[in-house]
Amino acid sequence: MDVSGLIKRGMNQTAYIEAIGGEVLHVGGGTGKMRLPYSDKLVGDPDSGVVHGGVITGCLDHCCGMAVVSALREAMPIATLDLRIDYMKPATPGAEIFFEAKCIRVTHEIAFVRASAFHTEGDPIALSTGAFIITRGAVPPLPHVKAD
Repeated sequence: MDVSGLIKRGMNQTAYIEAIGGEVLHVGGGTGKMRLPYSDKLVGDPDSGVVHGGVITGCLDHCCGMAVVSALREAMPIATLDLRIDYMKPATPGAEIFFEAKCIRVTHEIAFVRASAFHTEGDPIALSTGAFIITRGAVPPLPHVKAD
């Protein structure tokens, strides 16, 4: 399995993504894509059925991290340094949400990412800009990958 395949498999099996029912669709070349099926357990307001903003925030952060990891030349630990999210509108109750992130620049210590959450491409629920710190020279943790 290639490196991007290992990253995708490992990121699909994080406790957070497993718990919310998310799915990593693509990771590689400085990009990441995810899908989150609608579930009642993700609703923040039972009266409206809208997915909680914290769920969207967590998925944007996860997707951005995938984009950064796949943009690096070698495996290194990263951590979210700054994540700005602008919510454009509430998610539509009952509809799945997609997330896309692109690493736009990597410096020696910082990687910069832009991402969006949407039902339909070009009509964002939320837009995100992030900065991730890169810990060069540190041994990255091995992803916990379940056996097939």
